[in-house]
Amino acid sequence: MDEPAIPEPIDTELGVPDPFQLDDPDDPLSDDEYNDERSHIPFGASSQVTIVPEAVTDVPLQLELENGSDIPSPKATESTPVPDTMKPQPPIPPENESEDEEDETTHLYLPGLVVPGLFLPIPNTDPLGTLLMKYIPDANQRPPRDTSASWRERDFRTLVMTNSWRALAQMARDRIVNSPATDLDHILELWYLRLSSLARLRFFNQTSAECTGLFNVLNNVEPPAARDHLFENVLPFELEIMYARVRYWAGDHLGYLDALMPLLRKCKIHARRSTKEGNEATAKMWIERGTRTSLVIASQLVEMKDFVAAARLLTPLCKQSESSPALLSAIGRIYLQGGHLGAASDYFASVQADPNADEITKDMNRAMEDVAYGRWDGAVDALRRVLRADPDNALAANNLAVALLSIGRVAEGVEIMEKALRASPLVVTSTEPWIFNLSTLYELHSTTTWEKKRSLLVEVAKWSGDGLKASCLKLPAA
Repeated sequence: MDEPAIPEPIDTELGVPDPFQLDDPDDPLSDDEYNDERSHIPFGASSQVTIVPEAVTDVPLQLELENGSDIPSPKATESTPVPDTMKPQPPIPPENESEDEEDETTHLYLPGLVVPGLFLPIPNTDPLGTLLMKYIPDANQRPPRDTSASWRERDFRTLVMTNSWRALAQMARDRIVNSPATDLDHILELWYLRLSSLARLRFFNQTSAECTGLFNVLNNVEPPAARDHLFENVLPFELEIMYARVRYWAGDHLGYLDALMPLLRKCKIHARRSTKEGNEATAKMWIERGTRTSLVIASQLVEMKDFVAAARLLTPLCKQSESSPALLSAIGRIYLQGGHLGAASDYFASVQADPNADEITKDMNRAMEDVAYGRWDGAVDALRRVLRADPDNALAANNLAVALLSIGRVAEGVEIMEKALRASPLVVTSTEPWIFNLSTLYELHSTTTWEKKRSLLVEVAKWSGDGLKASCLKLPAA
């Protein structure tokens, strides 16, 4: 059976970053150019993101805030000083100077990475706890909230599943300072756990400060050969993405894109080099990293409302390997957000013709397209089919409730959202747009809005764990 045709991206004169393509004969990028670029741009320049961003994979229908936009991304509000760190010592010289260069730089000794002064204390503030104190006067009705960061009585999996990011951040810090300075792989993995946990807690200033302190240590490793080995072979790629995100938290979104581009080019060069050397496993790893970096860049372009640039960046990914229905759907939804309905329909048609695409993906695309054209009844029917096939699909429940709201069936929308809350509380109470939408439906439907919101507050506090943005409940804290 023939593969579905991939639509060509629409024409645009907007500046778009070079897409990641392994074999591009027209690209003159060489290893020398990459090394020269790295000498001018700080090396190492993510939620939700090592993970594929929501803006790219699943573009949910959302009710709008009062100012007409979705819940805004948090930005750093105050500069936090970077703690003083111990100057890193040079690596231990090899016993045998005749060993090859790789052996000379493998055994690195970096005590600066385990200095307690690199870490700031974790605030024990809890916005949900503040709301509970105000709106649930009876202490017996308040669910317990743990802000102690105690982790020794619980295993790692439990901490992750319960969104206990404060405890995970403390655990990573305790294990780092007690690790031998020569165990770099383990130390850097713990550093990533620490920083990602702080980011999930929304302590963006603290995350930026500690991440900057970490890279100050790494960038001062001597001699240069040891530093190059550290960045090329030891440093987790996720930490480099995290360091780039420091600019995003500072409100410099264009700088964030500028910091991501060297990482994309790095993936490109390493993938080509590994392919020429016949190392297929390494080449596949760098191709995957380049693809994820492209997705991060596209997600940022979507947030900046540059939908055409985001779609054009992702289009070559569909051609370099087997086309993914999820990726084609994501590109179609991006075009949909930008108002390019014809281009979106072409991509959705490609997914419909793909025998490997599941029916849930196809129905979600139909619903999105129907909403864009104002065919609300068609969208409702498609989303109901999704929920019949997957009753726990919280995204479909959210979109169905919004579609029902648009045709005046508010009570039915509230019922669907509350059913999803009962079925998957751990999932939906950690999704801020979902909680915001349910809170808005309560305001539009119920005469007992405050009682409904108080009940929702209790459920969210019980299940959501740490790091939720409390404003999504639409309950004044003051």
